[in-house]
Amino acid sequence: MDTIASFWMQLWSDTQTLHQALTILIFVVTIIFFLIGKIRSDIVALGCMAALMLCGIVTPKAALSGFANTAVIIMVFLFVVGGAIFQTGLAKYIAGRFLRLAGTSEKNLFFVVMIVTAVVAAFVSNTGTVAMLLPIVLAMAKTAGVNPSRLMMPLAFASSMGGILTLIGTPPNLIVDGYLRDNGRPGFGFFEFTPIGLVLLLVGLICLYPLCKFLLSAKGKGNEDGNDDKSLNELLHEYSIDNKIYRLQIKGESHLVGHSVGELEIHQRYDVRLLEVRRARKSAFFNAHLQEGVLPDTIFRLGDTLYAVGKPESIEAFAKHCALTICHDKATEENSQLDFYELGMAEMLLLPDSHFIGQTLRGMQFRKNFGVNVVAIKRGDEYEYDEIQDMQLKTGDMLLVHGDWHGIEGLSRKRREWVTIGRPQDIAENEPLTHKAPLASIIMILMIIAMVFADQIGVAPVTSVITAGVLIVLTRCIRSADAAYRAIGWESIVLIAAMMSMSVALSETGLSKIIADSIVTGLQSFGPYGVLAGVYLVTSLLSTFLSNSATAILVAPIAWEAAAKLGVDPHAFMMTAAVAASAVFATPICTPPNAMVMTAGRYTFADYARVGLPLQLIMMIASLLVIPLFFPL
Repeated sequence: MDTIASFWMQLWSDTQTLHQALTILIFVVTIIFFLIGKIRSDIVALGCMAALMLCGIVTPKAALSGFANTAVIIMVFLFVVGGAIFQTGLAKYIAGRFLRLAGTSEKNLFFVVMIVTAVVAAFVSNTGTVAMLLPIVLAMAKTAGVNPSRLMMPLAFASSMGGILTLIGTPPNLIVDGYLRDNGRPGFGFFEFTPIGLVLLLVGLICLYPLCKFLLSAKGKGNEDGNDDKSLNELLHEYSIDNKIYRLQIKGESHLVGHSVGELEIHQRYDVRLLEVRRARKSAFFNAHLQEGVLPDTIFRLGDTLYAVGKPESIEAFAKHCALTICHDKATEENSQLDFYELGMAEMLLLPDSHFIGQTLRGMQFRKNFGVNVVAIKRGDEYEYDEIQDMQLKTGDMLLVHGDWHGIEGLSRKRREWVTIGRPQDIAENEPLTHKAPLASIIMILMIIAMVFADQIGVAPVTSVITAGVLIVLTRCIRSADAAYRAIGWESIVLIAAMMSMSVALSETGLSKIIADSIVTGLQSFGPYGVLAGVYLVTSLLSTFLSNSATAILVAPIAWEAAAKLGVDPHAFMMTAAVAASAVFATPICTPPNAMVMTAGRYTFADYARVGLPLQLIMMIASLLVIPLFFPL
């Protein structure tokens, strides 16, 4: 007992030793909570940070420094840029074009899926890449008659391999780059990861196909159907609006020019409902036309294109009397269809106690008061289009409304009057801004060029990324500033920023040096290559059970100290830590993509172990062979 008491007295009297013991305890408890998974990872990380501050191991300033870390800020704005790439449909378009090259061959599908996934994941998050490609690959598997289980795991694994290709491909790359820069050493170039990433991708392509072919058991095809929510185009089809829309253009001889919709009483005189006007917008960048909803105070201009709903004879009479050109007979023509960039549609179900029961749309001045048009009314199984302005509304009527997204969102808040079917805000954000795709691609390409030539042009990578993110929002390549905030993976950002406090604690308490010394002492007889293998193995084991971001944060100071102990350039060790943190495949929990494809592929934990563990070991051998070639020890 005296010995134990003496030990604890010595521990408490030695601040350094006490802080080391407490850091180890907090570290172990944090990992346990990560593994249990009952509490969100960002909350666990914040708890870890709070514990380190309460114990006096790190100062509040040091603990909070992660939130101002360059790598974290870069990741925030990369989420915005990546969100725009998805929002504009650019990523889906490119991926879809490449995937069509595969045809119906299982082997071709395997290799095309992996290559396309890796290329996309090199520039946007692996989670977002898999989320986008998952339904596409499932549909292609169904069409080709290929079992989805043969493609889901390659899809997830390729997203991790693709992240190794560029500096921005995966958070560990940015984390080790930031650690180097924070310690006064040059960081990694944008494409400095690419040669190593290409070798590992090639190894993955060669090894993964036979592993999946022979080690994955045959699975049922499962249910490839996604959710049952109606898309906007499905709404158009259900209400038969898609073949009732006409496109008309205002020429120089039209007397509509200079007059408002309300002034001309178009609906009353011609029984034609104007839904949308598109007009030239000279100030817009790569956006030739601006969408506007038609309201009573909308003034017609020369060159406007009008989208109208009505009977064929009414449309023809309206066009003839007002000297308009009918561009196409029906909106089934691709360039005549409604788009949902600024404007949208939604179904509104009238409630029994609504104040609008028994009233008419005309009497309510619905369009004037609510800023949207009612295109059709569904009553029971019947769809009404004509003379709906004078129909008395009844309980259970479904109104199909068309207008700007903000107006529709405002309608959905009047819960005493009606229920909005679906969530307009979510629907809006799922509608691609395809007309912005060229601009989004230019902004991303310029950002990459600026990062590649950062030293030559004298602009820091963080400046380039922030500028790109701001331009994305200002040019409306993402639907709104709110949508930009929602595109940011805040759980990941808080996790990384908060866990940096543990990295600081490991460094300041000397634990990272002790661990590095242990690795170096134990493997020094094998030379720098043996120590490098030790760093890789420690990182790989941790990343198998923890997020790759958290692992990179924890291992970065250890890799740095190991290089310092050997007196060699730290870049090889930091590159090894980054690669080892990302090249993990043995469990469904080691990366979000692995978990995402588990249900779709009908995989078990054992499936990941059978395929992923051998691949992880192969990647380790390949990495340890190739990294020293580009970063000599």
